[in-house]
Amino acid sequence: MTLQNITILGSTGSIGVSTLEVMRRHPDRYRAFALCAHSQVDKLFAQCREFQPRFAVLRDARLALKLKDLCRSAGLSTEVRYGVEALIELSSLPEVDAVMAAIVGSAGLEPTLAAARAGKKIMLANKEVLVMAGELFMHAVREHGATLLPVDSEHNAIFQALPADFSRGMEACGVRRILLTASGGPFREKALDELHHVTPEAACAHPNWVMGPKISVDSASMMNKGLEVIEAHWLFAAPPEQIQVVIHPQSVIHSAVEYSDGSVLAQMGNPDMRTSIAFALAYPERIVSGVDSLDLFKIARLDFYQPDFERFRCLRLAYDALHQGGTAPAILNAANEVAVAAFLDRQLPFLGISQLIESILAILPGGPEGSLGDVLAADAEARHEAHRMIKEQLFT
Repeated sequence: MTLQNITILGSTGSIGVSTLEVMRRHPDRYRAFALCAHSQVDKLFAQCREFQPRFAVLRDARLALKLKDLCRSAGLSTEVRYGVEALIELSSLPEVDAVMAAIVGSAGLEPTLAAARAGKKIMLANKEVLVMAGELFMHAVREHGATLLPVDSEHNAIFQALPADFSRGMEACGVRRILLTASGGPFREKALDELHHVTPEAACAHPNWVMGPKISVDSASMMNKGLEVIEAHWLFAAPPEQIQVVIHPQSVIHSAVEYSDGSVLAQMGNPDMRTSIAFALAYPERIVSGVDSLDLFKIARLDFYQPDFERFRCLRLAYDALHQGGTAPAILNAANEVAVAAFLDRQLPFLGISQLIESILAILPGGPEGSLGDVLAADAEARHEAHRMIKEQLFT
């Protein structure tokens, strides 16, 4: 059995940690070639000590120097790098067999695009890559023969339920629509007037999944699902009208595909990201993930609801940006990242997130997604305007 070298972009986040947990079960299959993190030096050092990667990467030189000293003191041979250029290089080196793209937000765009251009197997957990630059990224995947495997539980479920030749198009494959499930987050049943007083702690208390703060807030606002709609559009060549969001509080059916003959194929399992991570790591084989078997008798019932676009305005805004096309999704994503950070820092109320995004989309309609430069310019402009509006306290 050939040992696969894995670069993990975002190794200290929830997806990265879960990836290492699955790899720990299969040391004869996978080797951590490069572990890349933002700023959690101590956590990355602990991972380096256990998995002894050839490379480790952090955000800046100061943090890298600290990690380098720790590794030297522990007698580790891991080479420490820093910055975006290091991420790009370690996603595209010939020795790398696969890249787990799990950096949250826009920071993962350039290294993941580099992996696609190098023809790598990409396990995509960073939905912002497709939200910001879907056309560019999918073109790079096709042109350079990269293998793209979705890790988001919903898209992984859709991938499993679709026919192998889904790239021919939904209608050609007999697919009527994609049913993209969502838990509804912690505020699904909360009175609308109570959302004015939501705290960051409440927004991060997801009922089913253990996630980082940014993704947790996105789940509470359902922007996470809006970004996933855009991601599904690019992954599966599905028009927006064929992507139906379904509120499913139990998070047992991770998503489903409805066919023209009336059949609905769903992928089910416990809400644990190790399932889709193990699927992506071993594809087309199956390996043990460490996830418990699904107990249908214990679950007993499955509920489904239509999403309320008044309650979840971010979901509506994501559909609007997808219909608009071009750099509008990149603008949406950038405004959301700034808004969520401001909410977590208590500079913006929870409902101010959608208000800010809607205002940014109104003043920056976006243009064609002609190049990576166009995408990054739209991203930067949206961030600038969002910071300005927050500073002027337009949403309080």
